[in-house]
Amino acid sequence: MSFNGAISTAISGIRAQATALAHISDNIANSQTTGFKRTDTSFYDSVTASGQNFHLPGTTYAQPAYTNNVQGAVNSSPVKTHIAINGPGFFVVSKPVGTLDNQPVLLDVDRYTRQGDFELDRNGYLVNSSGYFLQGVAIDPISGNPVGNVTSPININSAFLEAKASTTVEYEANLPSYPKTVNADTAVVGSELVLGAGYANDPTTITPGAGNGFVQAADESQFLDSSLSGGSITLYDALGAPTQVQLRWAKIDNEANTAGTGGGDTWNLFYKNSDSATGTAAKWTNVGQDYVFSGGRLVPAVNSTTVTALTVNGTNLGNITLNHGSSDVTQFDASSGTVTVNALDQDGYAAGALIDIAMSNNGRIVGTYSNGKSVDLAEVSVVRFNDPNALQKADGGAFLATQDSGEALIGGGGDIVAAALEGSNVDIADEFSKLIITQQAYSANTRIVTTADEMITEALNMIR
Repeated sequence: MSFNGAISTAISGIRAQATALAHISDNIANSQTTGFKRTDTSFYDSVTASGQNFHLPGTTYAQPAYTNNVQGAVNSSPVKTHIAINGPGFFVVSKPVGTLDNQPVLLDVDRYTRQGDFELDRNGYLVNSSGYFLQGVAIDPISGNPVGNVTSPININSAFLEAKASTTVEYEANLPSYPKTVNADTAVVGSELVLGAGYANDPTTITPGAGNGFVQAADESQFLDSSLSGGSITLYDALGAPTQVQLRWAKIDNEANTAGTGGGDTWNLFYKNSDSATGTAAKWTNVGQDYVFSGGRLVPAVNSTTVTALTVNGTNLGNITLNHGSSDVTQFDASSGTVTVNALDQDGYAAGALIDIAMSNNGRIVGTYSNGKSVDLAEVSVVRFNDPNALQKADGGAFLATQDSGEALIGGGGDIVAAALEGSNVDIADEFSKLIITQQAYSANTRIVTTADEMITEALNMIR
């Protein structure tokens, strides 16, 4: 190999080490950049000629070795809209190219990033510190299901959340085997029943087993003394106006009554339909369902029942379904002798203004409204690539898909972590170690050039 060849090889080594130095410099400069992926350096040689008895080195080259699949540390953030990915995957983002009528104009080419420091801008878009707009799928606030599956820039609508009429009440409770009502007396058989001794009302108004009776206003005091509170709940009409609904349980039959007969422990549920009723007008209305227990369980099971045209003080709330789940109304012994309400919730709400948004760990953006309701507004899209290291780097911690990386794939990505940010995957100590090695290799290559030059000079001096 000629002296010139040695110098050429050394110079290629100098260039390669300079490239490695540039990668190290870029890594160290971005050691605190959110979601940054470092670039390592791979070296490979090009041989001029090589055989059994000879070898002529050529040059060396340096090429980037990307670490897009190497995760940085996930750290908590005080900002509710910040998100990180724990595992593989990227957020889908859009790049702005201008504005029109004070609205951003976005490039119709998807970009991908791990930089999750998104915050709400003045137009309601979620934008990270590099100016990229987060993409996702809108959520129907009523059904809670995604609207389609095509991603688009997420825009948070600050309009009022429309009121929703109540249609379903989730109600779970345990009724005491012996209700300790005001009238209950263990020395008097049947005194714990709503139709016990001394009951003044016409029995036909609360007919045991019929499940369709009512309580006259004149008999309310007696009814209250022979029944138990079942809790109260606020229901909403179509305009979001609230209506308080009071519930009471009354036991109407024992497994063995005073006549020596009985069809099981039977209860009825009532709701207060009027505050102002007097005389024989209905004050409390039976929901229309017999709850018959054997061994503490409903026989037959009552998973749900519908109250037709539930009306309170003249406000008709329509048909309301009481959902008890599977055997979630029981009758077990309770020392207190009162009803234990385990769940009482409903699906309606009044209109409300948006007051806050936050990310959830299931990847959804949740809006909190002035009516106390929290509603899923959008679902953040996370995609993955078969070869993430083949993505093309772009400004601001973004990437572009390439032929080698393959198309973006939905599903199989990592978990979204709310109120968190992924740090750079740069290790400063490792970068400084590589810096020392690079400096030494660079210096060694320069020595080869110097030595080859001295040898050429010595060769030229032989003719003097």
